[in-house]
Amino acid sequence: MGAQAYLLLGFLICSVASAETIRFDGGKPGTLPSDWAVAMTHAGGEPRWQIVSDPGAPSPPYVLAQLSQDRTAGRFPLAIWSGAAIRNGEVSVAFKTVSGAIDQAAGIVWRYQDPNNYYIVRANALENNIVLYKVEKGVRLSLAPKGKPSRSYGVKHEVPKGQWNTLRIVFNDSHFVVYFNREQVFEAEDQTFRNAGRTGVWTKADSVTYFDDFSVNGN
Repeated sequence: MGAQAYLLLGFLICSVASAETIRFDGGKPGTLPSDWAVAMTHAGGEPRWQIVSDPGAPSPPYVLAQLSQDRTAGRFPLAIWSGAAIRNGEVSVAFKTVSGAIDQAAGIVWRYQDPNNYYIVRANALENNIVLYKVEKGVRLSLAPKGKPSRSYGVKHEVPKGQWNTLRIVFNDSHFVVYFNREQVFEAEDQTFRNAGRTGVWTKADSVTYFDDFSVNGN
């Protein structure tokens, strides 16, 4: 086998090794799943992440839920997976918004450095939009979709309440592609965070949101 073939084989092995889907069914209801850590951006009541039962989930019986209903508007609960840190790849998750008067939101976090520095794409069932942000030094700034004016705030898109949807982000260097229920929604570009980082899920304010089938593939 030639040198190029060995390099290709090594790349494929690395890619396969970094692919994982977490379905939360091996955990115990009322507890935080192993290999996950709780964090939060900004102040407010403590997040309450735990495994709960949902027979209608994509992979029943258990899901990961954020259950705190603190209404602090600028409070962002995070659940960060302590598995592989990746720079390029993709993350997807199934989610269901359950309740929330201030917000009903679900998001994916990637290139997470700490609670104040990461990228996040989120879908909001109250606003019916999907927005990609960077959180830098604790300041959350939306990133305009490619082809839109620089001050554009994500895209309008129906986000059905109380039912399971899928959010997916594909990221390669400074290029990001957002998908919702298998439909490509928009692309964006940014170069703020270039290093590998953890991945995870996100909510806002009093959003009670369920997550399932958290899938990571990258290097």
